[in-house]
Amino acid sequence: MELRQLQMLRTVAEERSFTKAGQRLHVSQSAISRQVKLLEEELGEVLLHRRGRQVTLTPAGEALFAAANRVLRDIQDVVAQLSDARGLRRGTVRLAGGMTVCLYVFPKLLKTYRREHKQVDFHVVSGTSEQIIARLRSHDVDLGLLTLPISARDLVVVPALKEEMVVVAGAAHPLTRRGTVEASELGRFPMILYEAGSNTRKVIDGFFVEEGVAPEVAMETENVEIIKAMVSSGIGVTVVPYTAVAREVRSGRFSCARIRGRKLFRETGWVYLETDPLPRAAVEVLRVFDAMKTRLVIRRFAG
Repeated sequence: MELRQLQMLRTVAEERSFTKAGQRLHVSQSAISRQVKLLEEELGEVLLHRRGRQVTLTPAGEALFAAANRVLRDIQDVVAQLSDARGLRRGTVRLAGGMTVCLYVFPKLLKTYRREHKQVDFHVVSGTSEQIIARLRSHDVDLGLLTLPISARDLVVVPALKEEMVVVAGAAHPLTRRGTVEASELGRFPMILYEAGSNTRKVIDGFFVEEGVAPEVAMETENVEIIKAMVSSGIGVTVVPYTAVAREVRSGRFSCARIRGRKLFRETGWVYLETDPLPRAAVEVLRVFDAMKTRLVIRRFAG
């Protein structure tokens, strides 16, 4: 078994295609197919299901894929440390987060990171908390920035940001005209909310229960851009982190308000596997984040 074979298997699994894997690794499709076949013969196991042009991992393939991620990541980190003991010059960081994090936190973070470490590559994916935790456990990503709470014995959770959540409506909507709203008023308007079961939605649902409000839910989605589009169309109002709508509020597209007598917050945190040491490039992500986190999230609005 060779490292190159493991790299090829991992790339085929990620791309779900021999052709795309070849393009990514700059080798022929036939070369990758031949090496994967040799690996299967050596192990005596079928590693990939081949259905036309689509390729998926078998159970044996999934086990080797997870091991390959660990091995290749550890080697990459050691090479980075040996090649440059005084500064980080190479490496790959695999990050994951929800839609809002990927849209409004990661771009600023990675832009700052790349100013210091131009040779470090990034692979960023979005998904639900459950999907990202599964990716962490399969060693497909190094770090996740997720809405808390997250509780699992095999995960390290480091609180990172506390974002204020506000009621958002169209620019001329009567609900948000005064800058604050009564909790009871939210029951009078259709609401566009995050998907049921998500941690952000749990924060909102908990608030409704505490206030005795029975919301009329017109739509549920994890895509904050869809939420904003529905609100802009007049379909309903929403409750989202202010960071996600700050630009539109300033431009006059939306209006927003706090809930009278209380503030709602969503807390996010870095999550990674306890059993595996973080790659050096990922540790540097945490350092850069801590240095600039006060600039990552807009926590207040004039209202």
